[in-house]
Amino acid sequence: MFDKLMQAQQKAGEVKQRLDAIMVTGIAEGGKITVNANGNKVIESITIDGDFLKGADKEQLEELLVIAVNKAMEQADNVSQSEMAAMTKEMFGGLGGLF
Repeated sequence: MFDKLMQAQQKAGEVKQRLDAIMVTGIAEGGKITVNANGNKVIESITIDGDFLKGADKEQLEELLVIAVNKAMEQADNVSQSEMAAMTKEMFGGLGGLF
């Protein structure tokens, strides 16, 4: 039992490292705002088109930032779920199709 716990901790650490290396992107307004995050939902960068920034008002910029961040976080969630499902299947061998 203890071995299984240690193995699970090790696998979880491996998944975290893989997720750190996976980059996802959220884009709003046709690329005028881009948010890059890793699979662990850590925002790595935000890029705002200079021409767009000159003409945008505060509310518009805030709204589009929220959209881009949410898209990046959704992609990070999807990647994380896929990685965790793969780890679970690897550890438990599918258990008759339960995973």
